[in-house]
Amino acid sequence: MTVTTTSSAIDADDADKRDAERNIFSEARGDEQRRVNNDPRPRQGKQNQQPRRDKRDVHGWVVLDKPIGMTSTHAVAVLKRLFSAKRAGHAGTLDPLASGGLPIALGEATKTVPFVMDGRKRYRFTVSWGEERDTDDTEGRAVKTSEVRPTADSIRDLLPRFTGVIEQIPPQYSAIKVQGERAYDLARDGETVELKPRPVEIHELILVEHGDNGQSVFEAECGKGTYVRALARDMGRILGCFGHICALRRTLVGPFTEADMIPLEQLEALCNRAASGEGSLADALLPVETALDDIPALAVTRADAARLHRGQAVLLRGRDAPNTSGTVYVTVAGRLLALAEIGNGELIPKRVFNLNGLTASPVRNNESV
Repeated sequence: MTVTTTSSAIDADDADKRDAERNIFSEARGDEQRRVNNDPRPRQGKQNQQPRRDKRDVHGWVVLDKPIGMTSTHAVAVLKRLFSAKRAGHAGTLDPLASGGLPIALGEATKTVPFVMDGRKRYRFTVSWGEERDTDDTEGRAVKTSEVRPTADSIRDLLPRFTGVIEQIPPQYSAIKVQGERAYDLARDGETVELKPRPVEIHELILVEHGDNGQSVFEAECGKGTYVRALARDMGRILGCFGHICALRRTLVGPFTEADMIPLEQLEALCNRAASGEGSLADALLPVETALDDIPALAVTRADAARLHRGQAVLLRGRDAPNTSGTVYVTVAGRLLALAEIGNGELIPKRVFNLNGLTASPVRNNESV
C-alpha cells in the first residue's frame, strides 16, 4: 500500500511542537508509572511501600546530556521524578540512538519551549558508506548496497549542494503525520509512505574526518525541521555509494551548548547529595529566561508589574518608552515577569510567569547573564 502526504499532513516542526506539548507532564495528566516492587517477599501492608514524594514547583531548564538508548520521553519522566517537579517537557525530540543536548523545561520554563525549538541546532555525526537502510540509521535493514566508497575530495565537492536552503524529503521513519498517522507507524506496518520534499536550511556542513574504514565524520548546523539522517541518505545516493547514520550527537540547541549539558549520572548524584542536605538541585537549573536570549528585555516598575500580572496592558509613554515593537520579556527588580507584545504604545502581556518555588541558584543566574 502506498500512502501520499496531503494538505492535512503536519510538517515535522508542527509534529515536534505537538509532541512537546503532549510531552509536558503535569499533575492533571497523572504521574509517571510507578516502579514495580520486585521484592520477592510478600507485602506486609503499606509499611513496605515506598512513600510517594510530594510534587513541588520547580522552574528552570536542565540540559541533559542524553545517553544513547534513552528516549526523549523517558528522559523527561526521569528528570521529573528526580526533581519531584509538577511539570516538565522537552524542547525537541532526540532519537534513542543519538546522544547529546536534550533541553528539558521544568515548571514555568515550559512556557518558553517554542523559543528553543525554533533555534538552530548543531550535530556531529558519522556516516557509514556502502549501505542505505530503511530507517537511515543502524537500526534498520539494508535496502541498497554498493562496493563504491567516496573519496574525501568527492565528499567536499558535494557539500555546497547541501548548504543553504535545500529541499529535503524526510525519512520514512519520522514523526510527520500522514492522514492522521505517524509516518514511522505506517512504515513499521509495511506501508510505503511517500513524503513530499520541504525546504530546510543548512547553515554549515563540513567534513571533519574521512577514514579508511568506510566512514566519514561531519558537523552540521541547521534550522528547525532538518533531518540529519536524510542528509546521510541523500549524500550517499548522489555519491553512488549509499550511506546511513551510525553515530549522532547534538551539541547545540538554541542558546544551549555542550557547556550547559549535564550527564544523567551527575544529576542523580546531585539529587542524592541534596536529599542528604549537601548541595541543592537548584545548582543544576538554568534560569527560565535563558531560553529568551534572542528576545529584548524590558524592565518595568512594580506598579506596572502589578497590572501586567493581572493581565492588564500598560501604557508606554515618556522619553524612557522603548522605540521597538514585537515580543519582549518583561522583568521587575531583575526577576522575570512576563512575555509581552509592544504595539500602539502599549505593553500587552501574553504569558505571565509565576516563579514561586525552586529556581536556578544565584550562581547559575549570574552565569547566564
